[in-house]
Amino acid sequence: MTDHAYADTIGQTLQPSDWFLIEQSRINQFADVTLDHQYIHIDPERAAQTDLGGTIAHGFLMLSLLPKLVEKSMLTPEGMVMGINYGFDKVRFLNPVRPGDRVRVTGAVLDMQDKGDGRYLQKLGVSLEIEGVDKPAVVCEWLNLFVVG
Repeated sequence: MTDHAYADTIGQTLQPSDWFLIEQSRINQFADVTLDHQYIHIDPERAAQTDLGGTIAHGFLMLSLLPKLVEKSMLTPEGMVMGINYGFDKVRFLNPVRPGDRVRVTGAVLDMQDKGDGRYLQKLGVSLEIEGVDKPAVVCEWLNLFVVG
């Protein structure tokens, strides 16, 4: 993709990702890796006694799955040798994800900047949807830096 063609991706929507099942075992593994063992994530009986009604996935677990979820639909420049997670401009956790929920990502390219030296900064507007639920789990503006060789 030429520089001009890559700039033309602004406004293009990503193909929705496949649905991805969130299991309690994955939530527990994430708790172990991050040392975030708050009971609302790992103790179904105690979490059931809260307004949440049961355990929920960590918001950061949902963010960490974005690269996997968009791997088939990410719009990248031709000749890319490396993609770097550059951060987020806005992140909101709007709806809890529960064990057994299936999630997917939808989104669109909001901006693309040529940073020179074969580097391109892409801003994606992303929504992490929960199957069968109107309100998304997460909405964010996700930045990725692509290096072209």
